[in-house]
Amino acid sequence: MTAEELQSIIQSSLRCEHIALEGDGRHWYATIVSPEFEGQRAIQRHQRVYATLGAKMHTDEVHALSMKTYTPAEWANQPS
Repeated sequence: MTAEELQSIIQSSLRCEHIALEGDGRHWYATIVSPEFEGQRAIQRHQRVYATLGAKMHTDEVHALSMKTYTPAEWANQPS
């Protein structure tokens, strides 16, 4: 799987203001900014992203996904 494919899958189910992906095709690191994360704890945010991947996680197309998830306000307060 390419970064573009993974990004497309995530964005098809989650409104993202920013998404950055790094990885080798199976192991990924993502930074995701979405207003849909408002009021959610980190575990809920991660579950939301995993839900967008559905079977791709179970069939090992995406073996691992580490992520940092932010609301737009949290993202705006991150150091450059």
